[in-house]
Amino acid sequence: MNIDGIISISGKPGLFKVVSQGANRIIIEDIETGRRKPAFASSKVISLADITIFGHVDDLSLGEVFGKIYDKEGGKESKSHKTDPAELREYFESIWEEYNDQEVKDHDIKKIFQWYNLLAANNILSKEEEE
Repeated sequence: MNIDGIISISGKPGLFKVVSQGANRIIIEDIETGRRKPAFASSKVISLADITIFGHVDDLSLGEVFGKIYDKEGGKESKSHKTDPAELREYFESIWEEYNDQEVKDHDIKKIFQWYNLLAANNILSKEEEE
């Protein structure tokens, strides 16, 4: 699952696409609204492609976790992040049994489903073709 160029900014709701970069700012586009605006160097920005989820044997990138959810849901939206945390954790375990349940907290799982559903609802997710 390719999520390069998708970022989260601390203190701003939602996810953003990086449109272009300048000297001390980047131009971002809100995934939901399509509005463009600058994000400055002082903003805490994290690329979704840089996030790793802990596993007991191997860690997976967030893109790989999204790929597992995508396969299970057939490309459609998944459970809401507002679902009961115990139910979300059980569902997440059905997707990836080898995740480290001691390191991956409930709020991490909620964020994974929130981001996945946001990307799926806006047709950002698609399976990469293997060569």
